[in-house]
Amino acid sequence: MDKEFYKTEITQELSFKIKGKSYAKGCTLPETELRYIHFLHKNLKEETLTGEMICNHHIADRLLDIFQKLYDLSYPIEKCRLIDEYHADDELSMTDNNSSCFNYRLVAHTNRISKHGLGVAVDINPLYNPYIKTIESGLYIAPAAGRAYMERDKAFDYKLEKDDPCYRLFIKNGFEWGGEWEDEKDYQHFEIPVKQIKKWYPEYN
Repeated sequence: MDKEFYKTEITQELSFKIKGKSYAKGCTLPETELRYIHFLHKNLKEETLTGEMICNHHIADRLLDIFQKLYDLSYPIEKCRLIDEYHADDELSMTDNNSSCFNYRLVAHTNRISKHGLGVAVDINPLYNPYIKTIESGLYIAPAAGRAYMERDKAFDYKLEKDDPCYRLFIKNGFEWGGEWEDEKDYQHFEIPVKQIKKWYPEYN
């Protein structure tokens, strides 16, 4: 693997940066369970960019392998910055088409800890691959600016589809894709299945 693709534990400097942001007050996951990963990725212009994420230590090696292969394939990912640069505001990060992983928060419209809150879910090119759910007040779309990309039969940049290289690599590495859910769609989202999460964290529900 390229020397630009590596992982580290959460340093004191990084801990200070994420406290009160992605590592929100009340976070139940110890920092020791997290890893910082550094990698390269390319955008639509095939420019080489530096990527950063914080993720659960159980998936750090998988993600490095995925991003190495996506880089080798020139698969376009616009941005991969720590969500703390957006003050851990998921809407801001998604609207800026920033791909991310760990962010301690609840699932929208529920009281359940998001799989992002465990660092076992990854969102790729989220602006162009929105989360869509029907709620009592109508259609909930995240990010709101992603409404323009709801119609998945249309062609547009950064569109994530079943059987494209990104989909295949995440599925091969044990993730599920939110674009295949029935009651809601999360086209940006890959997550470790609950069955596996419970093996790592039996208390998770």
